[in-house]
Amino acid sequence: MASDMIPAAAPAFLAAHGWHDATMVPLAGDASFRRYFRVTSGARRAILMDAPPPHEDARPFVAIARWLGGRGFAAPAILAADPAIGLVLLEDFGDERMREAIDMAPERAVSLYEHAVDTLVALHRVPHAPLRAYDRAELHREAALLSDWYCPAVGLSVDKARYHDAWDEVLGVALPEAPVMVLRDYHAENLMLLGDDRGLGLLDFQDALAGHPAYDLVSLLQDARRDVEPAIEAAMLDRYRHATGAGAAFDAAYHVLGAQRNAKIIGIFTRLWKRDGKSRYPGLCPRVWRYLSADLKHTSLAPVSAWFDQNIPLDKRGDPAAIAGA
Repeated sequence: MASDMIPAAAPAFLAAHGWHDATMVPLAGDASFRRYFRVTSGARRAILMDAPPPHEDARPFVAIARWLGGRGFAAPAILAADPAIGLVLLEDFGDERMREAIDMAPERAVSLYEHAVDTLVALHRVPHAPLRAYDRAELHREAALLSDWYCPAVGLSVDKARYHDAWDEVLGVALPEAPVMVLRDYHAENLMLLGDDRGLGLLDFQDALAGHPAYDLVSLLQDARRDVEPAIEAAMLDRYRHATGAGAAFDAAYHVLGAQRNAKIIGIFTRLWKRDGKSRYPGLCPRVWRYLSADLKHTSLAPVSAWFDQNIPLDKRGDPAAIAGA
């Protein structure tokens, strides 16, 4: 591995924690500044997370991992951490993600999604950690990513004031009386199959907030990175409803948060392309638009749906790079 890929502080950090002879191999990263390395020392393996300040703050990840682990959920154990330099040594969950497991054996999809839903049900029965609220202001800020980034990228000048007002009319159902821990990126690429009785391994939860229980279910069942069959989405919603007694208000929140999350993701994927030069993300947008369009059909989203009809023509809903280049 090229020496310039290794975080400068990593060798000393590892040596200080008993991994002085370790080798490091880079792993696939995510859409953030974080980088990951598999660390090997003899028969031992671990994951080194490099979350460099000031771009990243490793402390929330460490705190939430310990909170989840203390309540029986399979977050990676923290083997060592120095948030001041952004390095965290984690338990290695291996390479078997839910995403690839389903791709290789589609017949496992239902049972794996059932497992993921049941994990959420269990998490939602536990009083949440001390977290910032997923409040109206945060939901607005995220939804605005579509009007701030996607719309200019495809050459549209839209009514941002009315966009805000339309969302304000519908977001009330997404503000729960009894918040739960919302991991915020709960989907098949962040769920690990551990091959034991520990349950699904959880990753990428450092941005957790206290919010509506429908949010992580939307993240799972309207997955920006893989197609989830409508029949599976419907069956998993039924499973969650049956386990929790959720009713019509939950269904409204599910679609409002689905639309809000999908609008946010379209904006983020466009920003990753336009600002950060990450060219693979625009190609994921057509799938997210399909989810968004389905959510907008729900009666609870009538004001937002009307805004989209008035501001974003159908031929401007898709891959922003392709539309901009057309």
